[in-house]
Amino acid sequence: MQLASRLLLDTCAIIWVALREPIRPEARTAMREAMIGQESIRISPISAWELGLLSARGKLPATQSPATLFADVLATPGVKVEALSPGVLIDSSFLPGQLHRDPADRILIATARALDLTLVTRDDAILEYADCGHVRAIRC
Repeated sequence: MQLASRLLLDTCAIIWVALREPIRPEARTAMREAMIGQESIRISPISAWELGLLSARGKLPATQSPATLFADVLATPGVKVEALSPGVLIDSSFLPGQLHRDPADRILIATARALDLTLVTRDDAILEYADCGHVRAIRC
């Protein structure tokens, strides 16, 4: 898989980065290259929503609140929130190929497609979708 310097972290990747959990060398290299190349690492507002849902269900593997976790990742130099446009939201309903109906995953994929970003994820469904050529992704 080709590494890219324009990255979008999915919610799981945000959690792993925030908790300083080990990530795969390919993802670490891509993130380092993004920073060196002056490309911001993007995160989506939909991930803030997902962090809230995980926390409300008792499934957020962090001692921090979802707001604090999101803010801490956003405070990392070179990380910025990417706007969530109406076009991306609409596009998420019309993605090509077969993909499950998870709205957050669909919005993340539509964001990556619209902005020519590579998703950093551990989500097998997203990675399989990327294998079909519909979006770029790097396993973290």
